[in-house]
Amino acid sequence: MSRIVTFRGLMADGAQERISLETIRGEKGYKINKLQLISQSPGVLDTELVFKVYSKEQTTITSTIDFSKTTLLGIVYFSNGDSRVEPPASTIIFDNMIFNQDIFITLKDAGANAAPANYYIELEQMDLALDEATVATLKDIRNND
Repeated sequence: MSRIVTFRGLMADGAQERISLETIRGEKGYKINKLQLISQSPGVLDTELVFKVYSKEQTTITSTIDFSKTTLLGIVYFSNGDSRVEPPASTIIFDNMIFNQDIFITLKDAGANAAPANYYIELEQMDLALDEATVATLKDIRNND
């Protein structure tokens, strides 16, 4: 049986936050259903926000996106204002990834305004059998990028 768990908040540019999901035996698994992002002041500042979700803590917060990183679970790109060249928003979720440990979210404004942003994350929570919990935990431990 699965249920939906949601998280929301306001992040500063260059910030990283931990979302605590870990259980003692790792019997709860999660996968991302939805990621959304909006500037704190839409229509006021030119922004090019990059919001990323990782399975491991990041040592540096950048706006660069690299799909070869195995710890990357999803991204949102949100742009706002006159200088916008790309589509105003783009979301990519790697939906086949089930995790049972804490996740880390980062925000970086690729533009010059260092704008804060609001985020919304929707996770599907599911019960994991002992072997599934072991595999998910070991996968998190081995991913080192």
